[in-house]
Amino acid sequence: MHTREAGARPGRSEHRGPAWLESPVDVNALVEPLWSRTVDRDPVGRLEVGGVPVTELARDFGTPMYVLDERDFRERARAFHDAFEGVDVYYAGKAFLCTAVVRWAMEEGLRLDVCTGGELAVAVRAGLPAEHIGFHGNNKSPAELRRAVEVGVGRLIVDSYDEIDRLVELTEELGVTAHVMVRVTAGVEAHTHEYIATAHEDQKFGFSIAQGHAFEAVRRIVAAPRLELVGLHSHIGSQVFDTSGFEVAARRVLALHAQVRDELGVTLPELGLGGGFGIAYTTQDSPSTPAQLADGLLGMVARECKAIGIAVPRLSVEPGRAIVGPSMCTLYEVGTVKRVPLDGGASRTYVAVDGGISDNLRTALYNADYSCTLASRRSAAPAVLARVVGKHCESGDILVKDEFLPGDVAPGDLIAVPGTGAYCRSLASNYNHLPRPGVVAVRDGAARLVVRPETEDDLLRLDVGP
Repeated sequence: MHTREAGARPGRSEHRGPAWLESPVDVNALVEPLWSRTVDRDPVGRLEVGGVPVTELARDFGTPMYVLDERDFRERARAFHDAFEGVDVYYAGKAFLCTAVVRWAMEEGLRLDVCTGGELAVAVRAGLPAEHIGFHGNNKSPAELRRAVEVGVGRLIVDSYDEIDRLVELTEELGVTAHVMVRVTAGVEAHTHEYIATAHEDQKFGFSIAQGHAFEAVRRIVAAPRLELVGLHSHIGSQVFDTSGFEVAARRVLALHAQVRDELGVTLPELGLGGGFGIAYTTQDSPSTPAQLADGLLGMVARECKAIGIAVPRLSVEPGRAIVGPSMCTLYEVGTVKRVPLDGGASRTYVAVDGGISDNLRTALYNADYSCTLASRRSAAPAVLARVVGKHCESGDILVKDEFLPGDVAPGDLIAVPGTGAYCRSLASNYNHLPRPGVVAVRDGAARLVVRPETEDDLLRLDVGP
């Protein structure tokens, strides 16, 4: 292990920020694509969400807190439903899930994909019809499969030969038929982080088309008397900005679709295209609209089906984070501010807040970029380059790596981070025994808890003692 004297790292200009981050003309201005649609500043400069000032939310519900814009969520869900007319649109339960969100998605015409028994339990409790649920996952337990079959889940997306064997045995025991899709690996590299690219060969999901495993999975399912194969399912990754990466995947999956028809005499009625569409976390991100995505995907599938002489199957898509991601922001209170000298006479302002990697792991896990703003007031101070960090005992406890904040940011101020609807609450932990924040839904000037914040009593309740 090599060591060196502590200090600025040679050859880096990190204190000047990344190339895409520009010093703002007005440090109070909001970059609209990053925020939910009802976010604005009131006349005194306080951030408002759904007509409610964040200072009131902090007073009534505490911080840190996830703030969920119900109107924005519904509008984004409706936009995907309308753009993909005639296509089954599945909301991604893993992005963020609670019973209120399931009901909103259901009321806007969406279905739901889950990947654990816990997510399935939330869907059932929310009253979503089981036939509108797709159950993903590379290692569904026998208990999870039993529960899914018993409640009548609409689509079980199988991911291994072991799972097929379990389903054969389970459906015979219960005397029921299960509707299944085969998760296939198309061998496509999505231009995203390696941990969320899911269609290349060397990873845990799906059956390889190139190696013949996908066709063998189809053959086994067709031979099973109580498994009804309804289609193939492909997913190339997450945080995908356009449809170009889907073209090769769609061609390979549809070729397998035709092979199943020609060699097994089975015409599959459905095709799952996946999705994982991206959102804007910073000004460097330029996501496509639902209409653009629908035009690209549907046109692509129609052309490929015509080229190989098959009818267009019923399609399904999974927008992923693109619905809930921009609909939520996280509100923090500033606890300390440090200005740290760097090389060349520069400095960085460290703004420490009352949350951290326990409520947003993505910066540490994926090296993800986020933005933020001073939320409790307007400032006339010049902008300074800041790093927003948490309160955990980790030097990697960073929430926003680089952002311009007012130079007078101080303890007691509120900071809001946009784009935290997807995976932040889902990945939240109790690291350092910090209770997880609650989720407050806002709409038309009213706020209500949809997930209550944890307390120390919640943590101690699981401790069985000596």
